[in-house]
This record gives sequence, structure tokens and C-alpha cells, in this order.
Amino acid sequence: MSVTPIRVSRRGRVNRRISPVFLGIAAVMGAAGWALATGYTSHARFAVFLFVVAGWLVSLCLHEYAHARAALHSGDLSIEDKGYLTLNPLKYANAGLSIFLPVLFVVLGGIGLPGGAVEVERHRIRGRVRHSLVSLAGPLANVVFAVALMLPFPLGWAAGWRLEFQFAFAFLALLQVTAAIVNLLPVPGLDGYGVVEPWLPRRLRQRLEPFAPFGLLAVFAVLYLQSVNTWFFDRMYTVMGWFHVPDSYAYYGYTLFRFWRH
Repeated sequence: MSVTPIRVSRRGRVNRRISPVFLGIAAVMGAAGWALATGYTSHARFAVFLFVVAGWLVSLCLHEYAHARAALHSGDLSIEDKGYLTLNPLKYANAGLSIFLPVLFVVLGGIGLPGGAVEVERHRIRGRVRHSLVSLAGPLANVVFAVALMLPFPLGWAAGWRLEFQFAFAFLALLQVTAAIVNLLPVPGLDGYGVVEPWLPRRLRQRLEPFAPFGLLAVFAVLYLQSVNTWFFDRMYTVMGWFHVPDSYAYYGYTLFRFWRH
């Protein structure tokens, strides 16, 4: 009598295990933050750069994870096999767009813009509300991260920190605020359009679909205009003012972040 061995699938464990890549990025953020908070480093500007870049990459991973988790619970079971639940940015549909392009936007203009999204098999998801929630989940992750970064200021926790650490915190918070608000614009290619797209007439969706690959670049080009840029950041500083984050702190954080300029 032969016995067929029972094979236990490890998919659930492996494809949901936090990636060493993400843990490494988080470790860099923590080490740079510790160096700034304690004054351990004599290269504070470079430490600010590492803290902000690593923190920004952590937020990108959380943004895409939120999309993936919402898609999984909305019916797209392929999400797990693609490795999106591991928080590994290299698993995204286009790692270059998901990592390089957003960091480049930060370096060039101090603007937090999203990168390439996870591949969601929309045909597996039923109902317009679910489709909208999948698109909305990413920006909501940025909102939560932004609030977490800004809360130390109204609660008084940041008052005892070294100034360089406060500046770095404020600048990273600004990136989260800009990422959340910009990404919610109803522009093809951004999550804001993904929220409203299921509710639009099919003919209009078909006409707008070819513009999706260029939506993100178009938004960045418009924000790069001086008049628009000034108006936009005035609004962002207003939002941060609700949490008692001084406008100058984010500006000084961006100045320190660009360590190569001095």
C-alpha cells in the first residue's frame, strides 16, 4: 500500500514574509535617524539625505502594500503570488518607476510623487466601490504616514530633538503630504483617477486611457512652473500648519537633504 505524502504549501508564509530588502531600507532609516537624534555623526547633511530617502522608500513600499492588500481582499488572489505582500519594492511591476523616478522627483523639486503601481488584475474584482477602494488605499497609507510624522510636533515630543532631526522629520512629512494630495488628483495615471474611473462612462474611459502613461510626468512638469510651485507649496504648508509644523523646518530639511549643493 503506497501512501502519497501530503504537501503543505508554503506560499502563504513565503509570499507574506517581510522582505529583507524592506527591512534593510527600514534599518538605514532607523540608523540615520538615530545618528541625527543623538548627534553621533559629524555629517548631519548626509544623514538627513539617508533618513529622508530611506523613509521615502519605506512610504512607497507601504503605499503599494496598501494597494495590494486592498486588491487581495477585493478578489484579486493573484496579488499574493506576485510577492506584493512582502513589501519588497523590487517586486513591483516596474522597479525603476517605483523607486528611481519618485526619488528623482524628490531630488529635483522636493516633491513627493508616486511611482509605478502594483499590477492589479481588475477583471477579478467585482463592483465599482471595490475598484475605487483599491485605488484609494495607497494615498491613505501616505496620509497615515504623514500624520504619524507630524504628530510629534503638536504633542511636544519634537521640542527636545536636535534641530537637524526635526528638519529631516518635517521634510519627510512634507513629502508624504504632497504625495497624498497630488496622487488624489483625478489625472489619468494617478490613483485619484483610479478612484473615479469606475464611475465614468465607458466611452470617456476609453478616450482617457492613452493618456495614463503621461499623467504623472505632466503633473510634475506643471508643478515645476514657479508660479504653480509657489501656490502649491503654500497650500501644503497650510496643511502642515494644522499640526504646528513650522514652514521653515521643511525648507531647512530640504536644504540639508541636498548635501551636494554645499
